[in-house]
Amino acid sequence: MSRTLAILLLSGAILASGPAAADADFDAALEESRGLAGQLGSQLGAALKKELSAGGPESAIGVCRQVAPDLAGQLSRQSGARVARVSLKTRNPLLGQPDAWEQSVLQNFERRLAAGEKPETLEHAEFVTEPAGRSFRYMKAIPVQPMCLGCHGATEAMAPAIRERLAADYPQDRAVGYSPGQLRGAFSVRKPR
Repeated sequence: MSRTLAILLLSGAILASGPAAADADFDAALEESRGLAGQLGSQLGAALKKELSAGGPESAIGVCRQVAPDLAGQLSRQSGARVARVSLKTRNPLLGQPDAWEQSVLQNFERRLAAGEKPETLEHAEFVTEPAGRSFRYMKAIPVQPMCLGCHGATEAMAPAIRERLAADYPQDRAVGYSPGQLRGAFSVRKPR
């Protein structure tokens, strides 16, 4: 076989496997990211339900303040990805502040929600090349649940003790005024590729 023919055959094989390999890489990254977001969501939900049952909404504030970042940090260390919760209406600007990509996706989620999509189905994933390199990025919407309203609902409907605790713990809080089914934010996963 001539050298030119061998190069052409090899090039054809690479091109033929390229899209399939890219699809497999995307599918694997998507599955991993969905798993990480799902773990954070289920662990956080379980901790919130437990604390709400034990001490009500005021004691559940500590779950979102301390337990949620700890869970996200643990998942991040275990997976090598950055796992977080972000929102356009942050409660704590030091945690949960979306970057430009996350802001764009959250705004897209809001448009999709307004167009009638169910909040629990909203997700977005893609490979992104950024100054730090290539990453797989994923976001899954966090819809407001009825149990969230004690701390994230209308301020005037909150118990005075909750308003006081939120004011003390989160002086720049913007994460109030929600009703069930609205978009509270999203789980965000970024993993270098």
